[in-house]
Amino acid sequence: MLELQGTGVLLGRAMRLSLRNVDGLITALALPVMLMVMFVYLFGGAIEPGGSYVNYVVPGVVLVCLGFGAATTAVTVAQDMRTGIIDRFRSMDLRGETLINSHVIASVARNLVSAILVVLVALAIGFRSSADIARWSGAAGILALYALAMSWFAAAVGVAVRSAEAANGVTFLVSFLPYPSSAFVPVSTMPSWLQGFARSQPATAVIDTVRGLTTGHAVGAAAWHAIVWSLGILIVSVVLTGVFYRRRRSA
Repeated sequence: MLELQGTGVLLGRAMRLSLRNVDGLITALALPVMLMVMFVYLFGGAIEPGGSYVNYVVPGVVLVCLGFGAATTAVTVAQDMRTGIIDRFRSMDLRGETLINSHVIASVARNLVSAILVVLVALAIGFRSSADIARWSGAAGILALYALAMSWFAAAVGVAVRSAEAANGVTFLVSFLPYPSSAFVPVSTMPSWLQGFARSQPATAVIDTVRGLTTGHAVGAAAWHAIVWSLGILIVSVVLTGVFYRRRRSA
């Protein structure tokens, strides 16, 4: 019972930290929307994805949004590890892992709110979907699983590094992943040396799955690839978080 109460208290703390971090909040909410508007209105006329460009670009912008959210989580966890607040909570019979769990839950919630905002703005500028509730539920589930995986990856980075600046630098790679993927242009239009990486990385699998589900097109093997990638990242990140935390605690 104490552990559940502690989780609730720490989750509330994590959410308040998110609201107080104005710069991070603006980045997580406003920047993806600005990117979507920029790509649709500035570059959309020059890109031919085989249909409406706004329909094409929305899943990629959502993943950019998740990457920014993961960077915020890594920085917050790194700050908590550096200030020693985990030790203070442990003196109150609360496990340090509980604090990390609260950051992950808050990260997923924050990322899903950002994704909803992106979709709402997309609807306002012309996004249209022929998908039914089942397909939308499937797309939401894939995004939630990927958001959970990225949040745990960010937590692992935050525990492993020694400063918030280092955490922000490492998670930049996560924010960058959607760009060399099918997020903004078809992979077939990329240089041949880049196509192999773009097709094989996790962002492309998730984007293709969400795009297929929300536009009513066939998804194929992309859905399984997205699930396997997300579960793999999640499992590895959870294990590494535990390993890094035990090393920091015994250091």
